[in-house]
Amino acid sequence: VVFEIPHPFPLNTHFAVMIAVLKHELRNYFHSFTAYVFGAFLLAIVGIGAMLYNLQAAVSNFEYVLSFGTIIFVVIVPILTMRVIAEERKQKTDQLLYSLPISTVKVILGKYLALLVIYLIPLAIISIYPLIFAQFGDVYLPTSYGSLVAIFIMGAALVALGVFISSLTDNQGLAAGIGIAVILFNYYSVSLSEYVSSTAFGSAIALSVLALLLGVIIRYLTRNEQLASGISLILLAVITATYFLNPTAFEGLLPNIMRQLSLFDRFNTFVSGVFDLTAIFYYVSVIVFFLFLSVQSLEKRRYN
Repeated sequence: VVFEIPHPFPLNTHFAVMIAVLKHELRNYFHSFTAYVFGAFLLAIVGIGAMLYNLQAAVSNFEYVLSFGTIIFVVIVPILTMRVIAEERKQKTDQLLYSLPISTVKVILGKYLALLVIYLIPLAIISIYPLIFAQFGDVYLPTSYGSLVAIFIMGAALVALGVFISSLTDNQGLAAGIGIAVILFNYYSVSLSEYVSSTAFGSAIALSVLALLLGVIIRYLTRNEQLASGISLILLAVITATYFLNPTAFEGLLPNIMRQLSLFDRFNTFVSGVFDLTAIFYYVSVIVFFLFLSVQSLEKRRYN
């Protein structure tokens, strides 16, 4: 593994370091089939959607095609991100990164930017479709391109989630399996919210389980059992106290949380012709959150 880092290494050249990691990752992806498989699947599903909606059904709304194509993210995002850190850990090349004067933030950002470049290539091809269809019918371009921007940011959020999952294991297959399960659950979370308990007791139990799960994640990332236990106990105490003082606050809370956390449901707002800045802010927050967790995961391994 060779990183093109200037020598002697200037500690203040943050941009140069990220570019070095970015170039290294892009070479790896394009020397394997990962980038090509990702692009082929995305272009294929959008092409099928365009044939069904825009050509066969003579519907001029290209944003419907993008909505149809979002299901493919359940598979292609885990395939794209499964090796980004897991492979480094499996081959022990991550130890080289830890020995270099490179901060973990730069490593994660460099790898993440490489994934976004690979994601942007098929999207750049797809962005030509509305212009082509506009030559043969009335295509509302602002909605089409607004949806393209939204699907890019939504995909970027899913990629950040995939990077974090990859940082948790050295098994690519396991990282891909967990990624598919998590994204699939998020895809159907709105539909599943209709079948979960909306009672106050059911919501309180579910939040208690999430509080314990958060403690497990913090314990894994920080190796600080007292911190993890303390946060979980505080959250459990708050949930219990709130439930006994005002149980009505928990009624319908669990289904509402499942709907609010859905990345895919927020994309439907853009398909309806509304450029929702709240959804954009939510996507950006998800990106920052999971990249932060990825940095913490690598930092824990570095110090170990």
